[in-house]
Amino acid sequence: MNDDTTQKYRAARDLLQNLSTDYARAVAEFAWPDLGDRFNWSIDWFDAVARGVDRTALWIVEEDGSQARYSFDEMACRSDQVAAHLARHGVRRGDRVLVMLNNQVELWEAMLAVMKLGAVVLPTTTALGPAELTDRVSRGGAKHVLVNAADTGKFDSVPGDYARFAVGETAEVSGEWVAYRDAYALVVPPAEHPGTAPSDPQLLYFTSGTTSRPKLVEHTQVSYPVGHLATSFWVGAKPGDVHLNISSPGWAKHAWSCFFAPWIAEATIFVYNYSRFDPAALLDRIRRAGVNTLCAPPTVWRMLIKADLSGGPGALRQLMSAGEPLNPEVMDQIEKVWGLTIRDGFGQTELPLAIGNVPGMPVKPGSMGLPLPGVPIVLVDPLTGRPADEGEICVDLARRPMSLMTGYSGDPERNAEAMAGGYYHTGDVASRDADGYIFYIGRTDDVFKASDYKISPFELESVLIEHPAVAEAAVVPAPDEVRLAVPKAYVALAAGYEPNEKTAFEILRHARENLAPYQRVRRLEFAELPKTISGKIRRVELRRREEHAANGEIAVTEYRDDQYPELRR
Repeated sequence: MNDDTTQKYRAARDLLQNLSTDYARAVAEFAWPDLGDRFNWSIDWFDAVARGVDRTALWIVEEDGSQARYSFDEMACRSDQVAAHLARHGVRRGDRVLVMLNNQVELWEAMLAVMKLGAVVLPTTTALGPAELTDRVSRGGAKHVLVNAADTGKFDSVPGDYARFAVGETAEVSGEWVAYRDAYALVVPPAEHPGTAPSDPQLLYFTSGTTSRPKLVEHTQVSYPVGHLATSFWVGAKPGDVHLNISSPGWAKHAWSCFFAPWIAEATIFVYNYSRFDPAALLDRIRRAGVNTLCAPPTVWRMLIKADLSGGPGALRQLMSAGEPLNPEVMDQIEKVWGLTIRDGFGQTELPLAIGNVPGMPVKPGSMGLPLPGVPIVLVDPLTGRPADEGEICVDLARRPMSLMTGYSGDPERNAEAMAGGYYHTGDVASRDADGYIFYIGRTDDVFKASDYKISPFELESVLIEHPAVAEAAVVPAPDEVRLAVPKAYVALAAGYEPNEKTAFEILRHARENLAPYQRVRRLEFAELPKTISGKIRRVELRRREEHAANGEIAVTEYRDDQYPELRR
């Protein structure tokens, strides 16, 4: 442990915490800390704040009500044991370790332990099958895999010369699997610093693949561990708070808000495991646990506003949404009932939170907020390549933030494209108002033209979900002989509504009454929305479906505005 490094890190953290409600000063005064030539977050930060501390670091509650709590000191010591166990079985600095676990204590232990060894964590969702795992082991260069005993069979057909660690009961697992639980029998001293440099790799994340083959994103010993200082500033948690983030392991958002951001704040990470999402049960757990800060994806918020919120917010103080843009209607509903504002934020696997509505800042409906401290956001006109008030969300590489990824591992062409023209290109389009607030328009490949007007699917979807029948919606262009393309909405219905002509009419009429004429939703189809394994809507799949249906055939569950005399004009 380097006390000087820890103090520099703490000073940066404390500055943002102390200015948590003063955005202007935070932007003016914050600078990424200079951590010298050696840094390891697990030792230089987590162990530094965890040793000897009995306060709860991790609190896991199961659906049946059983629960387990682990103190900061326990997590430091348990991760020491796991690090020693992994090292005895060949895990070395720089090795890539595929970690595929659920929301269980071993996930947090393993993350800390692998980092303590200076090895590279390759987090992976348990939902993957052998084919996807083969791709991840191969492209990720995994030398070790660490999975639950129940998932070991998935690796029977995954080729590669990699060591195998099994968590849980291992009686039925073949001898090539090392028992993870043997770590707990070890008596070991605190892990020594592995000597990792700030530029050494620490994390490899596969993106969710909303539009193409998943990319492999590389982060360093500082890009996430230090970059998430900005995320922690947005979350607004304080030491001793209880923080809940609803996210699945294996995806970057889990590391954002179930690992780095709350432990940077020295808050308790609260986890509620369930087999099927039940809004009432979730709200009950939030109130009983005294959760102070809550982050959930838009899908969860959209389901929560359909539930009974009359029981109040409990101890909740800060509400956040990330993953996809949050529709203003959802924010309005929560604020009316609870008097709390959901603060939206924008970031990527490649880049920790970059734009957000931070605590105490006036929130404009529909806005993602303002650039976070230390993150030089620029909107770039795709035609001129110059800054503009509407364009692609980019990061100015001349002022490259510590939080930006190293690049896409093993993919020089995508790297060159992403970093072209002196900017990192996010692939998302937004506009900026006179106060600097940024409003999301859509992915560069989701925005389309209808009758020569530019259409933002997000704007139309935000209006659609205001109708009580609409649980979720996705808007894509549908080929049209006259207009080239017209907006078509794919709609997943809320409980209690039938996918019939009457429901379609009511939704189309609602859209007509609340959208400009050029934005008019002219077609609607009831369908289950295709999503990535991480839960993001795959509009690219719906666009392809429309391209294939360009022969004029109408789906059985599709309805068009010209079917209804009341909607013709």
